[in-house]
Amino acid sequence: MTTPDGISMDEAALISTFLEALLYGFSLVLFGWTFWVLVRRRAAVSINYKILVVACLLLIFSTAHFAIDMQRVIDGLVTERGSFPGGPVAYFSQISMPSFVTKSVLYMLQTLVGDGVVIYRCHVVWRSIPLSLFLFMLWCSIAVAGVMIAFLSSASSSGTAQVFDMSLGKWIAAFYAMTFATNLVSTALLSYRLWVADRKAASIRVNRSQLIPIMRVVLDAGVIYSLTLVVALGCYLGHSNTEFVVLDMIMPVISITFYMAIIRIGMAQAKKTTSTSFALEGTSSSLSRREGSRTTNRARNMQVHITTLTECKGDDPRLFREESDTADVKIVNGGGV
Repeated sequence: MTTPDGISMDEAALISTFLEALLYGFSLVLFGWTFWVLVRRRAAVSINYKILVVACLLLIFSTAHFAIDMQRVIDGLVTERGSFPGGPVAYFSQISMPSFVTKSVLYMLQTLVGDGVVIYRCHVVWRSIPLSLFLFMLWCSIAVAGVMIAFLSSASSSGTAQVFDMSLGKWIAAFYAMTFATNLVSTALLSYRLWVADRKAASIRVNRSQLIPIMRVVLDAGVIYSLTLVVALGCYLGHSNTEFVVLDMIMPVISITFYMAIIRIGMAQAKKTTSTSFALEGTSSSLSRREGSRTTNRARNMQVHITTLTECKGDDPRLFREESDTADVKIVNGGGV
């Protein structure tokens, strides 16, 4: 089947599989990096197993989706090229095939997991029952639309033409719209909450803000995912087979945006720890040299207050908490300095 944009289903399948392969390879690298960030130098009790499980689920779903796409390309263009009635175009246009329905289910699961993480973060930050119920209802509407798409696709017998018909098309449009709305609302609420917390702490903060970089990470991930959904919805409303290309690309995009957020936050925390350690080591060495060379100088005690911003876990209503520690440091004075 060829639409006005000139892309047939076999061309769309080949292009989408190639682009998905590139993005999937990139997501594999990011998953390894994410695993290292979550597990490195941490005791078993401090590892965030919830985030680790989500990362593994996203990898499993995207891997299964990519494997099915590879098998479909091999079957449609090589194995069943001459035996399937209508050739490769008819093969890739048959949306009732088990492989296509399985792809749809995997995409639905990937979307539910990704959106569920954002909704859970909003729940932890806001602790508002009405808001949490509203976001949960949006999440349920995505699940209902996804189930209906899989059911109607498996019962279809008219190929991809039914994708753009009212019977199935309204559910596909609803799925895209609800996913976009959930991601947009959740990202906006998270960013606003972080911004408000940063503004409240601005008057008493001494060091640079640690919430603004996190807010930027949330916004970047939300913008990338939202733009992908807008393109997919636009292609669908334009009755273009390019929608199938973008649809296959969304799978690794969801994983990539999730992994990038974890990595960037982890790198920021590691950079802060390294800078603090370097400063403390430099101060310790300087004090040791002064103590050895100026034994007659007077000693003066100084209290050093160290404040650490720690991510809250469990049922703590706060997203972050500040932990303070005090240490006594003996500084050798010389020359009235």
